[in-house]
Amino acid sequence: MTPVLTQHPAPAHAPHIRDDMTVEVALSLMAGARVDHLVLCDADDQSTGLITLARLTVLRDAPTYTDRVRLRDVPEN
Repeated sequence: MTPVLTQHPAPAHAPHIRDDMTVEVALSLMAGARVDHLVLCDADDQSTGLITLARLTVLRDAPTYTDRVRLRDVPEN
């Protein structure tokens, strides 16, 4: 009898993305990659921080949100 795999493998690393990506594209990427955060990088591909799904969801639900907001423009909190 073959044992049943009960755990789903977690991604080893979060995707690295440029900070000029829009929030909408980032949310789509997160859904496709099934991750809850992304690593932000600058134009030199140096890591500048993380952006979480929860933070982007709150931003997207704000009344001032537009689909042109870039990740570099997301407030720090």
